[in-house]
Amino acid sequence: MPYDESVPPTRRRRSLLAATALVAVCLTAAGCGAGDIGGGTRAEPRPGGGGTSAPPPSKSAPAPERTKTSAPPTPAAKPSKPAGGGTGGPLAGKTVVIDPGHNPNNHLHTGEINRQVDIGTTHKECDTTGTSTNSGYAEARFTLDVSHRLRTLLQKQGAKVVLTYDDDRAYGPCVDERARIGNEARADAVVSVHADGSAVGNRGFHVILPASVRGGKADTSKIVEPSRDLGTRIAGFFVRDTGSAPSNYVGGNSGLDTRKDLGGLNLSTVPKVFIECGNMRDPKDAALLTSAGWRQKAAQGIADGISSYLKG
Repeated sequence: MPYDESVPPTRRRRSLLAATALVAVCLTAAGCGAGDIGGGTRAEPRPGGGGTSAPPPSKSAPAPERTKTSAPPTPAAKPSKPAGGGTGGPLAGKTVVIDPGHNPNNHLHTGEINRQVDIGTTHKECDTTGTSTNSGYAEARFTLDVSHRLRTLLQKQGAKVVLTYDDDRAYGPCVDERARIGNEARADAVVSVHADGSAVGNRGFHVILPASVRGGKADTSKIVEPSRDLGTRIAGFFVRDTGSAPSNYVGGNSGLDTRKDLGGLNLSTVPKVFIECGNMRDPKDAALLTSAGWRQKAAQGIADGISSYLKG
């Protein structure tokens, strides 16, 4: 769940045909040519002390299943520093920034994450708590796990990978800093990893693209088209690698959504997208999101989309 608020989307009837068509288009066109959904939960201090109105995130993810493709997370360097890669392979010389949505400890720092920051066109909260499954598996734990797997896959192809943070901060980073990390790294591509928190029955993934925005510190004019290319390729490969269908409640079954209210996109000067991998509040989607084997497939789909985009 991205860290900015949004208007609740209307439900649409799911169409698996759209998923099939999306894959076909991407594979036919060599990976397709050429938009934060569900809103983050604003942390509200409870009367008399700490805590928030959002479900407190669990400290650890469910025990991962043993699969041939699952790779346990490995320790990483401090935020904003590259972690390996760049020495050889098809993505040598390319820099990818991975932005794990939210922070598992945000709910303990309500004052800090509720602080307003400038996103160019307006001001928004520094960050939000994110969502969780009904069993307590926090979105922030999910995003870190998928980001670790994604990092490993990209490094194997020679890319230099930077994480905006790696569970080594008390809270945040704020949305403006997340954008700044990608900009300062001069990233060839940035992907912010999330999971949504919507109504039961709302299922599937969607990729959020930046809208054309210009105001204050925000100017997306140079990244709108390349970000659409990046997002379209990720959507196509995500269908292929995970078997999940595009969202049945956002994007008209296209798997794509364009937004202009997200600081992480508005302040980016390099190609960037968000991906909502599924709905943590739907039992069927939650069963996927809590599966280590499926999370590996999700990371593979994102990695394949990024690789396709970077290879051109």
